[in-house]
Amino acid sequence: MTNLRQKQISAIKQMLNLNQPQRKVGNSEPVWKILVYDRVGQDIISPVISVKELREQGVTLFIQLHSDRDPIPEVPAVYFCAPTEENLGRISQDFQKGTYDSYHLNFISPITRQKLEDLASAAIAANCVGHIQKVYDQYLNFISVEDDLFVLKHQNSDIISYYNINKGDIIDTEMENITNTIVDSLFSVFVTHGTVPIIRSPKGNAAEMVAKKLDKKLRENLFDTRNNLFISDAQSGNFNFQRPILIILDRNVDMATPLHHTWTYQALAHDLLDLALNRVVIEESTPSGGARAKNRVCELDVKDKFWSTYKGSPFPTVAEAIQEELEQYKSSEEEVKRLRSSMGMDGDNDIALSMVSDNTAKITSAVNSLPQLLEKKRLIDMHTSVATSLLNIIKSRKLDTFFELEEKIMSKAQAVEKNLMDIITDPGAGTAEDKLRLFIIYYICVPHLAESDLQKYENALTESGCDLSSLSYIKRWKSYTKMASGPNINQYEGAGTKTVNMFSKLVSQGSSFVMEGVKNLVIKRHNLPVTKIVDNLMEFKNSSEMEDYHYLDPKQLKMTEIPRNRSPFQDAIVFVVGGGNYIEYQNLVDYGKAKTTTGSIKRISYGATTLNNANQLMKQLSLLGQEI
Repeated sequence: MTNLRQKQISAIKQMLNLNQPQRKVGNSEPVWKILVYDRVGQDIISPVISVKELREQGVTLFIQLHSDRDPIPEVPAVYFCAPTEENLGRISQDFQKGTYDSYHLNFISPITRQKLEDLASAAIAANCVGHIQKVYDQYLNFISVEDDLFVLKHQNSDIISYYNINKGDIIDTEMENITNTIVDSLFSVFVTHGTVPIIRSPKGNAAEMVAKKLDKKLRENLFDTRNNLFISDAQSGNFNFQRPILIILDRNVDMATPLHHTWTYQALAHDLLDLALNRVVIEESTPSGGARAKNRVCELDVKDKFWSTYKGSPFPTVAEAIQEELEQYKSSEEEVKRLRSSMGMDGDNDIALSMVSDNTAKITSAVNSLPQLLEKKRLIDMHTSVATSLLNIIKSRKLDTFFELEEKIMSKAQAVEKNLMDIITDPGAGTAEDKLRLFIIYYICVPHLAESDLQKYENALTESGCDLSSLSYIKRWKSYTKMASGPNINQYEGAGTKTVNMFSKLVSQGSSFVMEGVKNLVIKRHNLPVTKIVDNLMEFKNSSEMEDYHYLDPKQLKMTEIPRNRSPFQDAIVFVVGGGNYIEYQNLVDYGKAKTTTGSIKRISYGATTLNNANQLMKQLSLLGQEI
């Protein structure tokens, strides 16, 4: 089954091929063209198509719509942008100036009838109607970060942020705009995916509003015989009898996980190095000890095999794996050097070519393996840089201690009050924000905290330099949710860590990672609240909370919430309104793998309005707290 990311890539490549179906690469030269995109288009294309691949599609130049552009005659221009007033104004200017000979206009989400008429009027006024080749609605309004992970927005994501959805003075029209923005993007996801999901969502929050609007939009499209976007699959014979389930959740279902200090590679890169759209920027100090550190951009994407294998692994495992890769690389490099010297090719000494006959095969294989070796070297260097940066931050902020204590709090295995107070008052442990995150998790997970104890912690946090406005918001949030009572009380059960003895390989001197002073923690397998809900809904388990979830099937003519059949689902798309995170994503990936090994296939994709790290979420909670 092709995944969402692959379908989005092929849709973008078809667009770059001037909306002709992709031909198998033969001897035919691609049509040379210019790509003009806005910020939204850039965010969508950059994680899925590299510059090299753009060149292969015949794109000789790619430029921002709102930059200063010179006229380029005789080359078609492919526009990829959102149909906003501002963008349409700029396209009209291009018509006026006659910037290009032919225009292929691709809108990321559908352009309204009114705006299309305005664009037509601008083309008539500029006398360039003949130059406009095609106008397309692309339905690509989402960003594929991984094969099974997507977000709706990266830049300008504030409009659909947790803060904007939950602020106290939000008016109905604002909420309407937010839900419409989310629904339009989710609709694009399913048009691209080519399937109509069954929708489940809890009642009484933003997720419910999104679910009902999406159900209505899918329903209207399915029963519109002229414009049905879901017909093509059936026509091409791709009957997929297993429909996916779309589970729409609200961020408020679990506020502890997004603040949790984490221990897996990808989530650490997001939390500590601001991983964004598969790219991380690291400050590297210059070897000469110069004052100016240079920034290194690291692309961490699907094509990187090491990243794909280890992104969900605990950090110590990653450090060990990098070390092993390095040793393998060194032995391959030695092999090539040994071949050169045995051939007498050490210096400029090329006299030994007579001996070549018996060594030809060896040389050929060595030469052929050189590009892979160099690429391997580049990846090892990059991961060494990323891991070293992470290690330095973990050590300087004692993050292993925070992670371990939070896991204990979430598993409610033992009393942690003493350790908690010790860390809060330890000037050498973490930043003020680390301590506040730790305490908020404790406050959320403990069923009841006496007022006097709370006051004690608050005083200690204030002395450590914490701004407690985010805690004020969490207090109000906790009093609203049912979490303090009822069945949800143990929703983090089963977490925890165990410390295994110190790394065997890594403490050896000369190792690039000296891990002394950092605990080697192994995470115990457990399902987070979101994963538990997903498990219940995919398996149709009888549980009290499942009765509180809507069941919406856009394909049913009559609006009914009674499921037609109750067989378990194989495919699920889990979507979090108000921001997701890599910890939840990884937990769902692990759940899917565990289920598949026991023989019940579970393919799960995770999506969110945006991906927030703890720092970004804390800022939003602070703003909400200041309003109280």
